[in-house]
Amino acid sequence: MEFSSENTWMDLEQEETEGKQVIVGVCAMEKKTLSKPMKEILTRLEEFEYIKTCIFTEKVILEEPVEKWPLCDCLISFHSKGFPLEKSITYANLRKPLVINNLESQFAIQDRREVYRILSTAGIDLPRHAVLDRDLPPEETNFEEQDDSVVVNGVVFNKPFVEKPVDAEDHNIIIYYPASAGGGSQRLFRKIGSRSSVYSPESNVRRAGSFIYEDFMATDGTDVKVYTVGPDYAHAEARKSPALDGKVERNSEGKEVRYPVILSNKEKLIARKVCMAFNQTVCGFDLLRANGRSCVCDVNGFSFVKNSRKYYDDCSNILGNMILRELAPTLHIPWTIPFQLDDPPIVPTTVGKMMELRCVVAVVRHGDRTPKQKMKLEVKHPMFFDLFKRMNGYKVNHVKLKKPKHLQEVLDIARFLITEIEKGGSSNEVIEEKKSKLDQVRYILEMYGHFSGINRKVQLKYQPKGRPKSTSSEEEALKEPSLLLVLKWGGELTPTGRVQAEELGKVFRCMYPGGQDLLIGGVPAHETQVDRYTRAASLPNGEYAGTQGLGLLRLHSTYRHDLKIYASDEGRVQMTAAAFAKGLLALEGELTPILVQMVKSANTNGLLDNDCDSSKYQTLTRVKAKLHEMLQRDHEFSQEDEELLNPCNKISIAKALRFIRNPVKCCGYVYDLIQELNVLIPQIQEENGGKQVLYHAETWDLMARRWGKLEKDFLPKTGVYDISKIPDIYDCIKYDVEHNRSVLENTDAWKVVVELYTNVQNLADVVIPQEYGMTRAEKLTIAQGICTPLLKKIKADLQRNIEDGEEKCEEEEDTVHRLNPRYSSGVSSPGRHVRTRLYFTSESHIHSLLTVLTHGGLVDIEMQGQDEQWRRALEYVSLVSE
Repeated sequence: MEFSSENTWMDLEQEETEGKQVIVGVCAMEKKTLSKPMKEILTRLEEFEYIKTCIFTEKVILEEPVEKWPLCDCLISFHSKGFPLEKSITYANLRKPLVINNLESQFAIQDRREVYRILSTAGIDLPRHAVLDRDLPPEETNFEEQDDSVVVNGVVFNKPFVEKPVDAEDHNIIIYYPASAGGGSQRLFRKIGSRSSVYSPESNVRRAGSFIYEDFMATDGTDVKVYTVGPDYAHAEARKSPALDGKVERNSEGKEVRYPVILSNKEKLIARKVCMAFNQTVCGFDLLRANGRSCVCDVNGFSFVKNSRKYYDDCSNILGNMILRELAPTLHIPWTIPFQLDDPPIVPTTVGKMMELRCVVAVVRHGDRTPKQKMKLEVKHPMFFDLFKRMNGYKVNHVKLKKPKHLQEVLDIARFLITEIEKGGSSNEVIEEKKSKLDQVRYILEMYGHFSGINRKVQLKYQPKGRPKSTSSEEEALKEPSLLLVLKWGGELTPTGRVQAEELGKVFRCMYPGGQDLLIGGVPAHETQVDRYTRAASLPNGEYAGTQGLGLLRLHSTYRHDLKIYASDEGRVQMTAAAFAKGLLALEGELTPILVQMVKSANTNGLLDNDCDSSKYQTLTRVKAKLHEMLQRDHEFSQEDEELLNPCNKISIAKALRFIRNPVKCCGYVYDLIQELNVLIPQIQEENGGKQVLYHAETWDLMARRWGKLEKDFLPKTGVYDISKIPDIYDCIKYDVEHNRSVLENTDAWKVVVELYTNVQNLADVVIPQEYGMTRAEKLTIAQGICTPLLKKIKADLQRNIEDGEEKCEEEEDTVHRLNPRYSSGVSSPGRHVRTRLYFTSESHIHSLLTVLTHGGLVDIEMQGQDEQWRRALEYVSLVSE
């Protein structure tokens, strides 16, 4: 064989080692071959006595014909932008070296459709998906977009879903969020500086280009990247998901922060399958861990781990041995596989007096909300009947409208009718709907400028004989049918509520070990203002200074914190949970992406929603009836009444009863104050020229409606005060005192408002907690009905920390990201693993849970006096009214 002058060095090499040298050629773009990981690995390969490495220069690769490329026995070649893959295939066919990463398969890796086809053929779990190929003739593709879903070739994808370009080199992936979570989308891209994605209000999908659509998998905000070296070795690292808030966490050297995690045996099998299906010895792929499944969502082909000495050692060791075993059987090289960690139960037991935090469980009520409201309006216009018919209303005689598209239709009808009325003339007679009510319907549906979140719904009920009147006279039978339009709104989290939740999250962070140290590294907090995202780099000079609650942030960012957040189905509860998570984990930006990824809906088994079972329901109704009857007696409370109303001696209730004295008089006084307020509201409105907008875009008319309705409902025609309305009155007055203070403070109404607040608060302090039972037995029956599923779940959470079969039961619940102690550096106690479970719910669950903890016999009666902490806790619960 002829050698050109360039190749004379090979001649010499061969003579020196009498042909015992194995030459490993590295053929790729310079950006890759000269990178730090590649240098680290090649340096280590050189340490093998019989291996010599040779890097092909980019000039040779791009300009020289393959015949002139250097010779090698083993070829490591892989595609990246600008690399002539065809040419390297020609070279491999010409010289027939041992190829480490199959070259033909690398074409498949560039097309996401092929990647998914190969994965599913290999039986690897991947997200449910469908391909929209716009290169095909239009009649062969079928695509439609709806409000909260798309249909791709007959397959429906509800939001949240992911839209990926079919070209794997195109990283512009978009996640679309449902309207119920706030809508919009998260646009992912190749990292630019410290951003990897950005939230956009755009909710419509792209109309040009071919895409894969797939179900979005909520992974608790973590992505796992797996790197194989041959079928038997895989190293995994977790990083913050780019979709969470788009902020890339970087360490002091400016590298993205990642932590090695442990793969389960199932996942190791997946790594083996991926490696073999794509014929890539060195192969990187992405794993999504959600709901106990591990899915592969992307295969990247040849890639190395960055910054892991242990990985460099393992990788070069495996490659070197693999190459020599193939090419130098005559040398009898002993084959040893580098040891890899199996799933260890890596929770160290504590010895002696030191206590270690293992589990945190919290049940949290949603934040401040707007009052829940509803209005009714009888409608007869054909347009409403047409909508009712289209929604299949005649089947069950009523329809519920929650989707933006349907609410828009109701709004359009209301707007049309209002303009018709304003025009006057003959068409006016057809419209019997009252203009003032239509105006309100229009205003409520127009609030906030768009339909997002779960904050408004319309019901239409069919009334065959029109609206029943309270008098029953003969001519009623002749009335024509009508529809009753019920509009419900309010009850959503206020901006204040969001702030409360986020702040609570921040405070909660400080309860974890290491959370109280404001000073780490001895620099006064105020002197170094450090971006809190540098939290993963523990520099000696007080890197974290000024950030509280670092114990948790460090625990979480190093995957030693197993966090799950559950919330009931109500919008305000879900948003509270998302805001809390934002504060707890120091995230940035919008709540929508955090909600979709971090918050699990727990509606499946009544865990946090109100699924009443009948036995509790009977007790509940009986208790309410008894309570209402006692509060409708027109005399001062006697000792006996107080004992009946407050058999458990709760301090806050005793205090309220002393304030109320005579319940009927107190209710009468409240009623008078409401009447007074209803006279004052229109006056203030006039003084302000009706211009001033109240908190959360409420108009004066709506405020007047709110109080007018309460006045009417509190004293119905029976002449007996309706005690069940007290919580609603309290809700409204508390809201106005808190949020409309600036408007009311300097008017005549303020005195009335404060007086009303004081009186209603005391009534509510009795009514609200006692509706959940008065005697211990009633309280426990009702509480068990409401929160048994939650109690079972909490018990299981606590139980899990003392059981030995830690790994056995890990399978049942969701996947957990665990720090791999063998590969981690800079983490002082890699074995510590804390489990946090947060449950967000409504008031009823909090009352019930407190009942069970207080009266359920958690601490023996004899012991209660001796346990100081328990006594203090009980006293606190007894003092606090809400």
